[in-house]
Amino acid sequence: MSITQQPPTGEPAPDAAQEAPHDRIAADALTTRRDYLRIVATVSGGLAAGGIGVAAGILHRHGDNEGAPEPKMIAESLAPGESLAFRYPGEDDRAVAVRLMDGTLVGYSAVCTHLACAVLWRADRGPEGELLCPCHEGVFDIRTGEVTAGPPPRPLPRVILDQDADGGVWALATVRSGENDRDAWCRQFAEREPEQAALLECPGYGARGTGTGEEA
Repeated sequence: MSITQQPPTGEPAPDAAQEAPHDRIAADALTTRRDYLRIVATVSGGLAAGGIGVAAGILHRHGDNEGAPEPKMIAESLAPGESLAFRYPGEDDRAVAVRLMDGTLVGYSAVCTHLACAVLWRADRGPEGELLCPCHEGVFDIRTGEVTAGPPPRPLPRVILDQDADGGVWALATVRSGENDRDAWCRQFAEREPEQAALLECPGYGARGTGTGEEA
């Protein structure tokens, strides 16, 4: 009703004190809906862009550096029940090493395969601890890197670790998600060690190390 209109004769005028709260509630509800839709659109767009980036290979993936990695000492020692954050094979490749209570050394990319959030080792979760992505509650098995819970679509890429005679821990190579150790070695070291590549029957290498794909 406009301020120039008058109510019909005999009809009581609306109570302004009652009408004002109703208008405010309607306006607040409209604002809340608009804000909600704006937030949902922003978040959904961000998640979609991140997913597309990972799928298209736009975002950096662990071990994508060109050439064979060099061995790298990451710790002078690592005691059972301890973990260590490090970078390997490149400075953009975040990784985590864990010494399990039985002495086993395991290493993985510390970049979640869902949306590239940081993965942490949580010693207090499960009998041996587990690898956790706190962004979306992705969980990975500490011994295999396989997904055990949450949205990650692939296991964590592994980092092959070894210990020298003095107890030093070394990172030696990377294994991508879904790749076995042989294929990982061939991908990274075949050109450097063609004779070993032939013994392992790496693709493109002859049975006697010619590197031509033909047997001598």
